[in-house]
Amino acid sequence: MNKNKNYTFIRERMKYLKLTDRLLKIASLVDKDKKIADIGTDHGYIPVYLLNKNIINYAILGDINKGPLENAKKEVVRNNLSDKVDLRLGSGIEVLKPNEVDQIIIAGMGGVLINDILKANEPVAHSAEKLILQPMQSPEELRKFLYKNGYEILDEYLVREEHRLYEIIVCRYRDLEPSQIDSIYYEVGQKLIEKNDPLIKDFIENKIRINKNILNKLEGKEGSVVEERKAIVSKKIEDLNSLLSR
Repeated sequence: MNKNKNYTFIRERMKYLKLTDRLLKIASLVDKDKKIADIGTDHGYIPVYLLNKNIINYAILGDINKGPLENAKKEVVRNNLSDKVDLRLGSGIEVLKPNEVDQIIIAGMGGVLINDILKANEPVAHSAEKLILQPMQSPEELRKFLYKNGYEILDEYLVREEHRLYEIIVCRYRDLEPSQIDSIYYEVGQKLIEKNDPLIKDFIENKIRINKNILNKLEGKEGSVVEERKAIVSKKIEDLNSLLSR
């Protein structure tokens, strides 16, 4: 391999090394030739990757903070993609109009914040053909919101990155009646169980460990509030073990 080819190879490889396993999985869930919005885009790695791969040809990159949006702009310019990108400063999906994009990515935020973002501009959230959501905390609150507010969960995925398992929820608004489901499926996505995700066993076992630790910390403490908390956590452990034995 001559020096020019070697340099090109290294440059291409470094370009995609910016995408972690979590981000690569999110990117893989975007359908070809769709207009997308990446909300809370940070450095814009996902849309830049998708544009470079010719999977999409247009993206809106939104962030509430100027710093991350400037970082995204630098990444866009570095990759000669300015004509395919619209950078927007603002809160959540309030930077979008209904039907302006086909698919929306909201990743790297807490589940409660994602709920607030979806509620803040329902016409946009409801018009998207696909929402790709990746909560960093409180995924159970996000699932509860989706089930109770007319959304259909199309699929879910687990991704291991270093020592952590991340949850990704793919959904769309369908104006469904609020779903009454077993509360354990707020903790563990029903789709993950149905398709027996390769990481589901590790995922459930980790949740059991976390809840057993909570129970251990409550030992020796008294009071009605403590007893109620113990009962809730014990029931959760029981339900998680039931899922594990299926």
